[in-house]
Amino acid sequence: MLKNLLIVGLGGGVGSMLRYAVHKIFNVQSTVEFPASTLLVNLSGCFLIGILWGLLSRSLIWNEEMKLLLMTGFCGGFTTFSAFTLEGMGLLKENKIALFFIYLTASVVGGLLATFIGIRIIK
Repeated sequence: MLKNLLIVGLGGGVGSMLRYAVHKIFNVQSTVEFPASTLLVNLSGCFLIGILWGLLSRSLIWNEEMKLLLMTGFCGGFTTFSAFTLEGMGLLKENKIALFFIYLTASVVGGLLATFIGIRIIK
C-alpha cells in the first residue's frame, strides 16, 4: 500500500508541476479571460489518458505500478478531468446511459455549484 501511494504521489507531483508550467507558459493571470491553458491541460490530459488506457489494454508489459504512476498519478495530477472522462467512457461502454448522464450532470453542475458555495462561504 505504501509503495503504491509513493508511486501515485511521484506521478501526481510531476503532473501537477507540468500543469503549473503550462499555466505559466500561457501566462494566465486572470480568470476573466478565456481559460485557454486549463482547456489545453484538460483536453491533452484526456487525450493522454486515452492513449495510456489503449496501450495498457493491449500490452501485458504494463503492470499495475505503471498504471498507478502514469494514469492515476501523472494524469490525475495533471488534470482530474481526464479521470472523469475515462470513467464516463466506461459507463458508456457498459451501456449505462442513464447513469452516465447522472454522473455527467452531477459532476459538472455539482462541481460548479460546490465551487460557487465555497466562494460564497468565504466571502
